[in-house]
Parts: sequence; structure tokens; C-alpha cells
Amino acid sequence: MKVIASSIRKGNIIERDDGQLYVVLTAESFHPGKGTPTTQIDMRRLSDGVKTTDRYKTTEQVERAFVEDSNFSYLYQDSDGYTFMNQESYDQVIVPDEVLGTQAVYLQEGMVCVLSMFNGTPVGIQLPARVTLEIMETEPAMKGQTASSSYKPAKLSNGARVMVPPHIQTGTRIVVQTEDGSYVERAKG
Repeated sequence: MKVIASSIRKGNIIERDDGQLYVVLTAESFHPGKGTPTTQIDMRRLSDGVKTTDRYKTTEQVERAFVEDSNFSYLYQDSDGYTFMNQESYDQVIVPDEVLGTQAVYLQEGMVCVLSMFNGTPVGIQLPARVTLEIMETEPAMKGQTASSSYKPAKLSNGARVMVPPHIQTGTRIVVQTEDGSYVERAKG
């Protein structure tokens, strides 16, 4: 299905002229004051994981592969990969490490994700936009630090590291953006 380049988003699967499928890692549109607006797409080839970058005019046509998106619950991880269960048919699917990439650290048991399937093979995944995690380790707040200007490193319950405001202490539950691992806010309740 042909779509204009500016409508491509992270997680979309596109088919390039070489007949290979690529998952979009980032898609950024540039609108210079003079000249033609362009869209730069960073992508990874599904067959072997090779990364590449293409630049298109924003109105240029790109072939978007037809993938089926379904809700899957995360069950567990083992040596084969990450096991998910389809919420409607209860079929189980093993997702390899390459598909999850750096987002794997945010998986939590029972988490509902949108899995993109192409010919029965998982090719992409969308985690919930935000997850709530507990701070396991961070430095104590320094006297005189202001909350707006400085952040300090913290280690989360899933092992990931994040920069948090100085008032956040060990044991605090916070909300983290899964796309880039950034601090959003203190968890409510």
C-alpha cells in the first residue's frame, strides 16, 4: 500500500525497492525555509538487522507493507526469546531479541503490547507509552539544588538507568516513557 513519506511513523514496516522489509526506527520531517521539505527515515532490515537511512521528499510515495496488529500479553522470557500470548486466540508467539531491541527492559509480566505480524512472523512491537517503576538506588538530594535545573542518575527496579529530579528518593515509584527511557512524573497513589 503506497503512502506519502511524511505519514510514516516509528514501528511501521515498509518495503523498499530491493523487495526487503524494514522496520522504521525513527521518522523525522524537516521543513527548511527554502527548498523542499524532506522526511528522513532510519530503519532496520528485518531479515538480518542491518540499519539504513533514507531521505524522501515528504510527498514521495513509500510502499508500506501490510502487517496485522494484534494485542498480545507478555508471558515470560527464555533462551528462545520473549513469549507473548494473543488475547483473542490464546496462541503463543516467540518474539526474538532484535524485534524488541532496547525496549525489552520495560516489559512486565502480563503487559499488553501491540504486536505487528507479517505472514505469521513478529516484525514489530509497540509497548504501552509509559510504565511505572520503582527507584532502587539514587544519590541523596543536595542542599541548595533546584528541581528545575538539575537531574541526578537513578537505577530502576528493572535495571535501567534514568535521570530524575533531585527531590526523588530511593523507593519512590515513578512513571517512565518507554520510547526513550525518560522520567515523566512521580507515580500517583
